[in-house]
Amino acid sequence: MNRRAVTWWVIFGLLILFLLVRLTTGRMSGFWTAQGLGVWIAAFLTLCILSFLYQDNPFYKFAEHLFVGVSAAYWMVMGIWTTLIPNLIARLFPSLVKGILPEMADNPPQWRFLIPLVLGLLLLTRLLPKGGWLSRWALAFIIGTTAGLNFIRYLQSDFIAQVRSTLISLVAAGSQGISWGGTFSNLILIGGVFCGLIYFFFSKEHKGAFGGASKVGIWILMITFGAQFGYTVMGRIALLVGRMQFLFGDWLRMIP
Repeated sequence: MNRRAVTWWVIFGLLILFLLVRLTTGRMSGFWTAQGLGVWIAAFLTLCILSFLYQDNPFYKFAEHLFVGVSAAYWMVMGIWTTLIPNLIARLFPSLVKGILPEMADNPPQWRFLIPLVLGLLLLTRLLPKGGWLSRWALAFIIGTTAGLNFIRYLQSDFIAQVRSTLISLVAAGSQGISWGGTFSNLILIGGVFCGLIYFFFSKEHKGAFGGASKVGIWILMITFGAQFGYTVMGRIALLVGRMQFLFGDWLRMIP
């Protein structure tokens, strides 16, 4: 056993001793109640995930597989009760959902929903040793329909909205005349958009004033990507802080 393994075993032993001392002195929640057992299980799984910071190990794999399995089962059940039953079974066979969805039990059958039923069954042919190519028809329909619907949605919410937000006046008027702060903000916005577009214009060599605008566009893009990355990291740090508050507060009771 190498020195690194010995060090980690010593740390693990000290952690167990620390938990036993706090548990026997009543300074942390016990596991002999339902609520306490839930806290201990959550703390154990959190430490299993954090153990990946040391190296890949069986504890991390156990927590990872448990998370994936529970998530898959949960969303499968949610999909059955929120999508399959109300949107397919209740449409084709309303009498079968009388005890579940009484408001839909008296509706006449809508046989056009046989089309999504057939497409769904075609997707399951992917699991067959032969005939898996039939799933491509349903998959192509899903991808094509989703792409068409999302194209219109993103075109309206992202592209057109961004163009509309850029078509603003260079001079911002306030209640007391010209708003110099708003004017400066509008100039930065319009100039940043044009410089960013110039950077992606490759039909003309980036030299002179055109090249200078292209360099400004690079700075605009880097600042934007940096701000987005920082926002993402801040969100992850918030999740880590929440886990630390749970471990040291709800579990160890070292902080109020």
